[in-house]
Order: sequence, then structure tokens, then C-alpha cells
Amino acid sequence: MSAPAAARTGRRPALSPSRASDFKQCPLLYRFRAIDRLPEPVSPAQLRGSVVHAALEELYALPAAERIHDTALTLVDPALDRVIAEGSATGLVLEPELRAELLRDARKLLSGYYRLEDPTRFDPHSCEQRVEVELPDGTLLRGFVDRIDIAATGEMRVVDYKTGKSPSELWALAEAKALFQMKFYAVALWRSRRVLPAKLRLLYLADGQVLDYSPDLDELMRFERTLTAIWRAIQAAGSTGDFRATRSKLCNWCAHQPMCPEFGGTPPAYPGWPAEPAE
Repeated sequence: MSAPAAARTGRRPALSPSRASDFKQCPLLYRFRAIDRLPEPVSPAQLRGSVVHAALEELYALPAAERIHDTALTLVDPALDRVIAEGSATGLVLEPELRAELLRDARKLLSGYYRLEDPTRFDPHSCEQRVEVELPDGTLLRGFVDRIDIAATGEMRVVDYKTGKSPSELWALAEAKALFQMKFYAVALWRSRRVLPAKLRLLYLADGQVLDYSPDLDELMRFERTLTAIWRAIQAAGSTGDFRATRSKLCNWCAHQPMCPEFGGTPPAYPGWPAEPAE
């Protein structure tokens, strides 16, 4: 069982793209992940995605002339070791055969990346950039942006790598979730830097698709109101512990079914809203 809220002080609670999506999908899932912090097994697909992101981060730390295809492939093995060392593979037993398959798939995705961009021809402004900003109403946004590019003329492009395939019509929900994430970052960057991103770019490495989206300020201000409404709903549930389970097709992939009332389970006792650290 989790410790009482008073004993679980830490960083000030904030809204991230993943936690906002969790609450929209199922408030109880949000509670399990953000408040109870229940462990979840990591799938090979999730681990592969972490490895590819880590390898791309290391790639862009090199001088531009060295970011050739063959060099990128050499970064995959150490990226896997780094991800495992950082604890991202909790609950996953990486047998030699599975490791070899994962490395092979990660190299294939990196090769696919080179069909979309030539990393030797530009320098990004930042990679794996942590963003944190407080909105005017007090909502705190926090997250990590895969890559930010800034043109010589000042335009900002926000780039996110996706290691799965681009969404088909049957998976429109996945595309909407990806755009939600990108608009979240656009709002955070607008509020923190006073620069409206000119382009939000999703790179789907598995099938070589690029999705570009150009937001306007009015749209982002409306989206900001959506984020504040989500955060108010989270705070209201947090004050009472009333995080309702919402059943959907996505339940098939949830690791917490044994504790979910929708499947006959009982959640652990509510530990209370995380206490903020003393100033």
C-alpha cells in the first residue's frame, strides 16, 4: 500500500501529455499511475521505442558530419544498455533471443529514420528538452519534447518520433492522441518562450510517414482551456479520491485489471493527493 500523502512529498503535481491522456481515457488509470504509482510491466514494443529515442538523442549529440547511417546503428546496443540501467525495463526479462530481436528491430527503425531526414544537414536547437510552465490559472504543465528545431529566421518546429506505424482510419484515436501531445507541447512552449511553433511534426519511423500540423494562436488558446479543465477535474477527483473507472476497448491492454472494479477487482486504499514540498 502506498504511504500516506503527508509522507509522499516530492515535486509539485503537474499535468503531462501522458497523464492527461490517462485521465481522459480512465480516471482510475490516472490514479494508479500518477498517485499510487503502481508498477507496470514494460512490453518489448515500449522498450524498443525507448531504445530508438535514446539512440537518436545520442546521434544528435555528435557533430553533424558524423551523424551518418552506419554510425547511428552502432548507437543501438549502448542505448539499450542505458535504458535498462535507468530502470525503464522494469518487469521485462530480456532473454538473449529477445534482446537480439529488439536490437534488430531498433536498427531497422533507425534506418527508416534516414528515409525521412538527413541529420548531417542541420543541427537541432535541443533534444529531449524538458519543458515546465505554469499557466495563468495555476495549472502546471510538464513534459519532454523529443526535438526542437529553430530556423535561422526564428521559426520553431516541434518534432516527435513515433516508432509505430502511422494511424490508419481504424486508429484515428491514435492520431488524435499524438496531436493532443503535440498541441500540449505547443502551448507549453508558447507560454514559456512566447514563440508560437510554426509546425508540429510527427515522424512515423516504421512506415516512413510524416504528419505536419501548423497550429494557430486561437486554436492553442482554446486547447489551453481544455488542459486547465482537465487539471481542475483531476484536482476535484484528487480531493475526494473519486477516480472512476471507465471501461473501453483499451482495457484489453491495461495492466491493472485485477484491481479494477469494472473487472471485479478492488483498488488499494486511496493514499491521498500528493503533498507539495515545503517552500
